[in-house]
Amino acid sequence: MFTETTLQGVRLSHFFGTGELATAALREVSLELQAGRFSLLMGPSGSGKSTLLAILSGLMHPSAGRVQALGQDLWQLSEQARRDFRLRHCAFIFQGYNLFPALTALQQLEMVLRWGEGVTRRVARRRSEEMLNLLGLARKGNLLPAQLSGGEKQRVAIGRALIKRPTFCFADEPTSALDWEHGRRVVELLRNIAHSQQSTVLVVAHDARLVALSDQVFYLEDGRLKESVCPTVDRTEADRHLVQGGVR
Repeated sequence: MFTETTLQGVRLSHFFGTGELATAALREVSLELQAGRFSLLMGPSGSGKSTLLAILSGLMHPSAGRVQALGQDLWQLSEQARRDFRLRHCAFIFQGYNLFPALTALQQLEMVLRWGEGVTRRVARRRSEEMLNLLGLARKGNLLPAQLSGGEKQRVAIGRALIKRPTFCFADEPTSALDWEHGRRVVELLRNIAHSQQSTVLVVAHDARLVALSDQVFYLEDGRLKESVCPTVDRTEADRHLVQGGVR
């Protein structure tokens, strides 16, 4: 099922500040992500999870190390080339919704397809309605962001990211504003996207219940990669580290 390594971080380190005031957020972290795999990145608050996600996705330059994405050294590309790479291959889901206030939920998704992929209005409408239905928002398509709850806004933002069928999907706490049922549905959707479309999906999360839905769990502590497990092979070991790290 898991074949090609699409994304590789090699001895990644990152420091905030300089000199004696420098704080290490990451310390020589190396990991590999494959097409068709749904991976979790877990660890205590302040362990470097969001920093690592930003570096792997081309949003933050590492202090040291390199990122290989689809055979390219991401941080050796020009700023424009890296921006084009993100636009073509990457989808991002963050805790902030970043929705356009004047567009309905349906229009938020249609815009990505019309402008980004140049599909017809009819195709954009059909695919957008299908995505909203998957997210439990079939009856919310004509509502503006101000008329949606926080959880509904987050699901629209998730749908907007996934509708482009990205090569890479990076998600930072995508279920933090959702109850467990809707959060589980979103994670299952992300996992299905990985498996069915051979996408590479990396999710930062705190909820240990998501471990059972993942193909791979990376565990960070104090900026270091402490553990990498496949839950279906070693669930007990994964649970032990999650409990020790204070995730539960």
